[in-house]
Amino acid sequence: MEKLIQLIEVLGFFSYILLFIIIFLESFPVTFFLPGDSLLFTTGFLASQGNFNIIVLVIVLYIASVLGYFFSYFMGERIRTFILNSNDRYWFKKKHLDYTKNFFDKYGDKTIIIGRFIPIVRSFGPTLAGAVDMNYKKFMRDNILGGLLWVPVVTSLGYFLGKSIPNAHLYLTPIILGIIFVSFIPTIIEYIHVRRKKHNQGA
Repeated sequence: MEKLIQLIEVLGFFSYILLFIIIFLESFPVTFFLPGDSLLFTTGFLASQGNFNIIVLVIVLYIASVLGYFFSYFMGERIRTFILNSNDRYWFKKKHLDYTKNFFDKYGDKTIIIGRFIPIVRSFGPTLAGAVDMNYKKFMRDNILGGLLWVPVVTSLGYFLGKSIPNAHLYLTPIILGIIFVSFIPTIIEYIHVRRKKHNQGA
């Protein structure tokens, strides 16, 4: 925590730019490992300690999240074109697109909106939406709404926790680890559900 605060003090205004870049890049599959929920929560907490302006912070992170999804969607469109022109010569085959499209037809809104709160889904969702040609207006509606739910909620959680709990910085690490664990629970549950479904179908 102390090192992070020192970095913020050194960077000053440029800390916002660094956070913008991280949240923006987290919207792409190749950078799924970058922090999302934990970063929002931590910066919200730091804002409660006077290291950030909470309003500016939320605005910057929100714009980064929406723009990240926007460009990730168009990257998915490029991937779709590549797959359709490859004549099934590579691993990403047309049948995979068809399967993913069927999934998005049923759960596209949930994937883009609720998926904001789920690691990995948050990084792959917008790219897959572009790859299966999800309706652009529908995608942008879900993108804007999902960002409005994700960024202010998680960031404010860290902010108000830092304001309300004395010496909250002493518990920040276990709290962040708890947030990371909880955010993976839906993914774990879905994985178990899929495994059971395949097992029952094979029985």
